[in-house]
Amino acid sequence: MRDPEDPTTLSPNAFEDEFLRRFRQEDEPASAAEADVAGPWRVEPASTSDGREAFALWRLGERPQYGDSPSALFLDRSTALIAAAVRPFVGRETFYELGKERWNGGFPLLRQGEAVGWLDLFDEDWAFGVNVLERFTRSPEAIAQLLEAAGPLALEHAGRILRHRVVVEDEE
Repeated sequence: MRDPEDPTTLSPNAFEDEFLRRFRQEDEPASAAEADVAGPWRVEPASTSDGREAFALWRLGERPQYGDSPSALFLDRSTALIAAAVRPFVGRETFYELGKERWNGGFPLLRQGEAVGWLDLFDEDWAFGVNVLERFTRSPEAIAQLLEAAGPLALEHAGRILRHRVVVEDEE
């Protein structure tokens, strides 16, 4: 943490304290909530309050020595990586929504008001999952975190499946 009385201590922020104090008096823009979760996120070893090994989720630039607390704490690294990958995507405006009325054989999955598919059941969790995975397709970092969290065996199997789909099916 920066000591305001000691000018030699490093500030955790590139902006001066006085500037930040004045700037905080302004209203937050509509995008502030999204900026708060956007990341990038990193996973670092930590420990729980009772001393167990854990993994902390930090925004890039945050550190305990600056007085920051982690955004989350997990007992296993793979869960922390999954949480880091998905954090920027939840709570944002959705790409897809599920239509309330059945038509064309199912409930429409709407993107910007236009039907792009139909689900046989009214299942908002399914539509939510499509939204989350749509965001994954737009984030190479999130894909990498998810693959790392899956572990080497799942990655090996996924590589074989992908190779089969891309190489073998193209040859058929």
